[in-house]
Amino acid sequence: ALLQERSLEMENLDVTVIAEKPKLSGFTDSMRKNLCEDLNVDLSQVSIKATTTEGLGFTGRQEGIAVHALVLVKKV
Repeated sequence: ALLQERSLEMENLDVTVIAEKPKLSGFTDSMRKNLCEDLNVDLSQVSIKATTTEGLGFTGRQEGIAVHALVLVKKV
């Protein structure tokens, strides 16, 4: 709704989930589908990847999960 108010639309969404556990590779397809439904966009516009920090930092110590998300928007 905020994008529509500003005459913008989402071009694509790229998400990287950083977690040691649980292993998310088996869930990324369903996560993509859910995001597409929520955002009302095509599956080709959403990318989700999962990675670890190989034991480094708070995510490596399994104290939390981090996410990097990048959204490209364009003027309609």
